[in-house]
Amino acid sequence: MMDSFVAGVLATSGKLEKEDLANKICKISRKVEDTKEGVCDMITKKYKEFLPSLQGSEELMVQLEKIAKEMDVLRNSVETEVQQNIHSSVAENAKMKQQLDKNTVILTMLGHLKEFHNAMEGFNQALAENRYVEAAKLLEKAQSVDSLKTWKTSKLPLLCALASELIVQRENFIYHLGDEWRRLATWKLPSSKEPTNPRCSLKTELKLTLHCRKDGDPGCPALLSCILQALAIQGDLHYKIKLFSQVLIKNMLKPLVVYRGLSVKVVEHSDGPVLTVEHLESDFQQEHSTPSQVYTKLLLVLKTLHAHLLDVSVGETKLSTILGELIWEELSHCIIHECLVYSIPTKSSQLENYNAVIKETKEFEGALKEMQYLQSDSTDLLKYAKDVNCHFASKKCKDVIVAARKLMTAKMHNTVRIKPETKLTLPKLPAPPGPKQQQQTLKPSFGEEQQQEEEVRLDGHRQLSSRTLCLPVCRISESVQQLMELALSTLREAVGSSTQCAMQLFFTVRNIFQLFYDVVPTYHKENLLKFPHLAAIQHNNCMYLAHHLLTLGHHFRPHLPQPLSDGITTFVDMVPSFRKLGAQCFLAQLNVQKAELLERLSSARNFSNLDDEENYTAASKAVRQVIHQLKQLGIVWQDVLPVNIYCKVMGSLLNTAISEVMAKIMMLEDISSEDGEHLHTLCQTLIEEGPLVFVPLAEERKNATYQEEVPLFVEKWITFKELVIVLRANLQEIVNRWAEGKGPLALEFSSSDMKSLVRALFQNTERRALALTKIK
Repeated sequence: MMDSFVAGVLATSGKLEKEDLANKICKISRKVEDTKEGVCDMITKKYKEFLPSLQGSEELMVQLEKIAKEMDVLRNSVETEVQQNIHSSVAENAKMKQQLDKNTVILTMLGHLKEFHNAMEGFNQALAENRYVEAAKLLEKAQSVDSLKTWKTSKLPLLCALASELIVQRENFIYHLGDEWRRLATWKLPSSKEPTNPRCSLKTELKLTLHCRKDGDPGCPALLSCILQALAIQGDLHYKIKLFSQVLIKNMLKPLVVYRGLSVKVVEHSDGPVLTVEHLESDFQQEHSTPSQVYTKLLLVLKTLHAHLLDVSVGETKLSTILGELIWEELSHCIIHECLVYSIPTKSSQLENYNAVIKETKEFEGALKEMQYLQSDSTDLLKYAKDVNCHFASKKCKDVIVAARKLMTAKMHNTVRIKPETKLTLPKLPAPPGPKQQQQTLKPSFGEEQQQEEEVRLDGHRQLSSRTLCLPVCRISESVQQLMELALSTLREAVGSSTQCAMQLFFTVRNIFQLFYDVVPTYHKENLLKFPHLAAIQHNNCMYLAHHLLTLGHHFRPHLPQPLSDGITTFVDMVPSFRKLGAQCFLAQLNVQKAELLERLSSARNFSNLDDEENYTAASKAVRQVIHQLKQLGIVWQDVLPVNIYCKVMGSLLNTAISEVMAKIMMLEDISSEDGEHLHTLCQTLIEEGPLVFVPLAEERKNATYQEEVPLFVEKWITFKELVIVLRANLQEIVNRWAEGKGPLALEFSSSDMKSLVRALFQNTERRALALTKIK
């Protein structure tokens, strides 16, 4: 009874002990086992032994239901009581943990405050004793106060004061280190307002001070190392070196490279060396320094800096390495574009001597690597020097194009006379290697022709003249002749060069001619239309170039490297373009002259009513102007154009003039005897003075017959002469010259034209009618 009471009290209080629960669980377990055995026994008897046991089955069912109810009560009791205990324990533990965490945070914060105080005390003491590395580390340790900023309690006035103190002390430390750094390297620089020039650089001075401790004992290496390492710890070293490098390269290194007259002087003092920029010459020439001079000056500066300032390690890195990484790219670029580019040879024969520059560049970089300014084995500077062949070709090509353009824009009227014996001086080329050496020698042609001891035989009876395929006598611009010589010298440079160099030079020569084709007609366009003299010269220039382009590539091809020697070395494809260009230019001028001739003849009042003095004067003036124009053109062109071209051109112009005169005369419906005389006089003037433009020059008398064959060049010349005869002939003479359609008149005129002319010249009589019947 007492036990049940105690158990009930404990159960109601929610503090049932584990032993009671265990006992109940054991009892239930035993009842379950007993029930399990009973059920199994009943099932066996019911389904296996077929014994009637209904009553036993009902008792077991009642017992099973009772046990199930007790299990439910026990389960509910366990779940209720145990869960209540669990929730209570968890709440108590959470409260205790929260209190513990709060105490831990407070203790951690107090520990940080203690560390901060100790670090700041140690920092101040180390800074006072110039122990910069230790001071920098302690200052970094004091940075732990920054972690307090993330706490909820960071708004405390104490923490704000500590953060401010940390900032003040750090800035003070950096300033102190900066002051020490400035005393290591002191610059004296020209005013930024002064213009940039070599004389301005003479005011540049750099003083390197050897630091000594306060007690007077020198301790430069150790103290310098401390300053640099402290700057590195504070993250300010790279910035200081960067500022120093910018001043160094702008005010000392670059001027030494750019200006030939500048040098650097190093004067040793007790407290350190002084580097001063000085001039070597009384005046500053614009010539560029040689690579050797530049390397010597730069090494003097960099070796002095390395010996007194930069030969210090910061961590695992040398200070010279840091400076080298900052200045090398800009310095090497300056050396290349202000020195090496001007040292590239202008002739292929000088390329072998450039090996000295390559060697000097390699030694310069070797010295920098030894001082640890450079780390890489391959630099742009040495690579540029070694690629001298490519740079030579590029420089040569650039110079050639500039020179060619200058020649193309030069005045065209400065001319030279080309004669059959005039030879284009071809360079002496080495014999081509291999089987090509056995090939037949190229026959010189055009202006390149050389005198042959034996004439070439076509068969047993006929021979080629020594002047076969030679340029006829003419005048070309002196600049064009120089342009051709420039092309020859450029191709000569390609012989014996590397494949890439030869390719560049060959295509540069092609570009020269293409540039001529594009530039000259545009640049001289107005003058070529305005001045007949220049148009003729331009015609000759184009023909001269086309003439030599035929064989130019053929002459050099065997001596050039592949693939140039395989057949792509040719200029023949440009020949038609140049011939067309010269012809178009001169034809344009020829059309201008024809238009002027027709305009002058338009003032002749159609050659009608010449018995009127004013009409005759106008017609006579027009004819005289035509003759004058032809003579002036003859004076301008005869010494310039080849004789055959000159005769064709003047013949064409004269033909234009007489064709216009004939057309106007044939249009007249009534020609009086006086008009006929006047017309005869005017036409006779053309017949007498027109051929004078074909009279050869004194040195061309041997071609007199060729030039005096006027009918060969003037298509309407015979027709015009027949017209002049008709103007003074009687009807019988006209009929006789017609000769029933077989005479000279019938060869030049149609029957209808001749009948119209007869009707205009003669009155309507039986004789005229009879004569007209015979003209058929």
